[in-house]
Amino acid sequence: MSTLLDEYRARDLLHDATEGVADHLGGAPRTVYIGFDPTAESLHLGNLVPIMGLVHAQRAGHTPIALVGGGTGLIGDPSGKTAERQLLTKDVAAANAELIRAQLEHFLDFGVKSNAARMRNNHDWLGGLALVDFLRDMGKHFSVNQLLAKESVKRRLQNEETGISYTEFSYALLQSYDFLELYRQEGCTVQMGGSDQWGNITAGIDLVRRVEGGRAFGVVFPLITKAAGTKFGKSEGGSIWLDPEMTSPFRFYQYWINVEDADAVRYLKLFTLLPPPDIAELAAAVENEPQRRAAQRALADDVTSRLHGETGLAAAQRATRALFSGEIEGLTADEIADVFADVPSSEIRADDLSGEGTSLVDLLVSTALATSKGDARRVIEGGGVYLNNVRADDPGASVRPEQAIEGRYILLRKGKKSYHMVAVVR
Repeated sequence: MSTLLDEYRARDLLHDATEGVADHLGGAPRTVYIGFDPTAESLHLGNLVPIMGLVHAQRAGHTPIALVGGGTGLIGDPSGKTAERQLLTKDVAAANAELIRAQLEHFLDFGVKSNAARMRNNHDWLGGLALVDFLRDMGKHFSVNQLLAKESVKRRLQNEETGISYTEFSYALLQSYDFLELYRQEGCTVQMGGSDQWGNITAGIDLVRRVEGGRAFGVVFPLITKAAGTKFGKSEGGSIWLDPEMTSPFRFYQYWINVEDADAVRYLKLFTLLPPPDIAELAAAVENEPQRRAAQRALADDVTSRLHGETGLAAAQRATRALFSGEIEGLTADEIADVFADVPSSEIRADDLSGEGTSLVDLLVSTALATSKGDARRVIEGGGVYLNNVRADDPGASVRPEQAIEGRYILLRKGKKSYHMVAVVR
């Protein structure tokens, strides 16, 4: 029977694991956890690897715990950072933790099943710790020599300008204490995370052994980069967020549909639940018919529907068609603004559209779609001007308020590809 680690290996999800974890996970249902940093209102694409790690664990019968660092988020994890993090306030960390749960619910089952996912916030136990008691009872189990040998600490110590504060230096103690508390409270025996968390995870395993005499385990996933070596999860507009208010379904879909052929099959393994035969078929399509982009479409459809639902996927597909065809029927004003966010744009006052409206010829000149009024008239008479994707054939036409989509936008097009978005302001 395939084990959870076999699944991870088949999907290129396994980077490393502590000794004995395969037998431990294969012997009975276990409780596993991954920590999520509440430094922002939303998780991002980089978090999808550990999220999928929990998804596969739950599908294998194990109980997943998503631990939000409402306490450790106030300290800051030095892993992967070259400078001190901006410290959060308690209120911001708590608010972000609530938002993160809503995002995780798209992937994990928090229902009533026997291995329903659980959400925990480490501020519940870290927030009440007494410093002297913690240092006496827990600090004695940590060797400063070992902490200094951690890669995340060594890297910072080498930088004479930034160094590392005692606050961040203590992070490993707090994360280790998280594992101990979850071991005590939840019977959690496995911590998972990115490969940059290996040192913190093994420190927690050691603390469970020293304090409780218990046996705990760790699994780490690879840190994903694009085939070109650039950072995964970034676009020209910045991070791709899991909150639809921060990254729309269309923008989310576009990220996946535009991945390079060299990344498409690997991402299908990492971020979808498609079975191996389906992925093999799509891999063959990439090899034999790359122009069809079948793997990218399957990837975009699967991941977008998981996060944004079928309604969000349909909206993203509709907006994508509009991007290439100009067909905007059925799109909302927000979707149109999203689809055409990168085309030239300008504003017009609503008062300028009132009454008889503003001349289409003048609008074409002011938006630089025509070089002069004469040029504008010639283009219109030649059938080359479209107003909200409807051909405009009257050089004497005016643009009126009711023609603005939801009263907010006017989309002009000259020829096949020259767009201009006019925002109506009040």
